[in-house]
Amino acid sequence: MTLGNLRDLYQQVILDHYKKPRHKGKTNPIDRQQRGHNPSCGDTIELTVHLAPPDADNGESRIADVKFEGEGCAIAIASADLMAEALRGKTVAEALEMVQRFQRMMKGEAEFPKELRKLNVMQGVAQFPVRIKCATLSWHTLRAALEPQAVTPEEGYVSNEGEEA
Repeated sequence: MTLGNLRDLYQQVILDHYKKPRHKGKTNPIDRQQRGHNPSCGDTIELTVHLAPPDADNGESRIADVKFEGEGCAIAIASADLMAEALRGKTVAEALEMVQRFQRMMKGEAEFPKELRKLNVMQGVAQFPVRIKCATLSWHTLRAALEPQAVTPEEGYVSNEGEEA
């Protein structure tokens, strides 16, 4: 497959997830919730997470469902939808590792393994530094929702403005 064909495929996947998101809405029940905002372009997102009961053997909770609501560009919405799809069944620790891997991918330092290769569609965004924050907004918001020490600012939104592109 040529580079041009690959780029077209990536654009098609992003547009498909933007136009027909599969994970829009709110989970029921809501175990974790966080709102995120990208002041650079105005994207806003609200993530809700439903956690399955902790495993009897190791006490780890797994993500049963992730949904999102909000407004944003095609990259922000597609990234949130692809993220929500990939997180089902993952432990909280695995999800936080995925956040780090996604951020490294945006810097050209990593990619996802074969079983999560659909997330690699977002690699093309790294070519456009001003759009990286659009792609990472949902991941940044997920980290704030899952990390117990995360503090929500008074306005109720976390921002990815201070993150490196």
